[in-house]
Amino acid sequence: MQHIATQGPSASPIFGNGERANRLKSTKFGGRLVNDYWDNLFSAREQGKMVVWYNGTYIPPFFHAHDLAWVHGEAWSAYLAAKHGEIPAQKAGEQWGYDRELCSYARTHIGQALIDLQKLNDGTLGIAPDDPRAETMRKLPAPDMIINAYPYCSSGQQWDDITYRLFGKKVPMFTISIPLLWGGRTDAGYLRGDEWNERSRYVADQLMAMTRFIEEHSGRKYDFDRLSEVMSYVKRAAELRLEAMDLCTTTPSPASFFDWIVSIAPVNFLPGDQNLVTYFEGVKAEIQQRIASGEGAVKDEKYRLFFDGMMNWNKVGWLADKFAAVNACVVAGRYTHMSFWQEPQLIDLKDPVLGMAQNYLICPNNHGAPIMIGEIEKICEKFNVNGMVMHASRTCRGMTNSQFLIADSAKRNGRQALFFEGDVADESFYKDELLNTRLEAMIESMDAQRRAA
Repeated sequence: MQHIATQGPSASPIFGNGERANRLKSTKFGGRLVNDYWDNLFSAREQGKMVVWYNGTYIPPFFHAHDLAWVHGEAWSAYLAAKHGEIPAQKAGEQWGYDRELCSYARTHIGQALIDLQKLNDGTLGIAPDDPRAETMRKLPAPDMIINAYPYCSSGQQWDDITYRLFGKKVPMFTISIPLLWGGRTDAGYLRGDEWNERSRYVADQLMAMTRFIEEHSGRKYDFDRLSEVMSYVKRAAELRLEAMDLCTTTPSPASFFDWIVSIAPVNFLPGDQNLVTYFEGVKAEIQQRIASGEGAVKDEKYRLFFDGMMNWNKVGWLADKFAAVNACVVAGRYTHMSFWQEPQLIDLKDPVLGMAQNYLICPNNHGAPIMIGEIEKICEKFNVNGMVMHASRTCRGMTNSQFLIADSAKRNGRQALFFEGDVADESFYKDELLNTRLEAMIESMDAQRRAA
């Protein structure tokens, strides 16, 4: 089949209607919050704040409660990729010997630490000194502490070990072990069983040890009342988010996976304050208004899809429009609908640490495959999903390892599935023609399935 290269997602006959995704307007407020976060971080030194570099799960409430500034390594890499400014950092990492197959989040963040500012300033790094990307590269403050809290991903743990060495082994580092929930015991299940209870307490004890580490290196006593206050906003925001997601079982869906993708920052790494609650109140209100008026995230919605895999941050808007152009609404995904304070009711605001530990444990990749796939199937049934889109992120093995099992389960339950290769932060791995061809084939299969039914 011949595909003619054109601008935008219409490189195949099935993309000919030119429809664009009807993205939520309320998410623009989140963009302002993200920009404010980075602006405050870039000026942390001037504000007299200590800076923590951390990777992994959503532990910033512990930093916020102690008035620390924090750099989330994945968020920094995604930020650069979304602004198409990741290449200088990635090149610096590659020139130092870090292979392109290494997690591109890690490679980008490590590359940032390796950038020679003198070369950046005199224009010999391969980027002009007056290029806006160069200005961004100059701004990231160095760490006073490094904290790792990575579930499921060994690369994430090694990432911080590398960072520790890059800074001369002089920056104090603390590592939280978040063990896998294998689910092999007879009483094991989602949020239940001896394994669940034991590992919940194990992670909570480490979080308490982390607060003592923060006390030691900041010279200040940890304020647990302040942590409870911060978590009150996070918990309410998480509740509103889940309520808004549940409204999208409506047909047509008033919001899509791509709206939830751009809504991750508020429940992942932004400060826990009233802004988070206001943001998700606005998102929920807009979704309710769309339901009342019959407005969908995709015009003439015909297909409802599940997106499995990390997001390709270089291609968020591009992919949203691509699926809209074939009247397909991606209604849910593993990354958005099974992570990020997914069980807020577990958090007791009088003593939030155990509930926080439990939310960290239920990162979907942290479950044994039977339990994880069972939860995915529940979501697909709930949202009336017809097909699954498997983004095989080239450098994120932790997210892709189980995808063939997930796709097999989907097919056994009458859903079509496609695979396409891309990456979280390295745009060079994405091939548009490949996704076009496979999406076209899946649409044809779903249509044939409907005719047969």
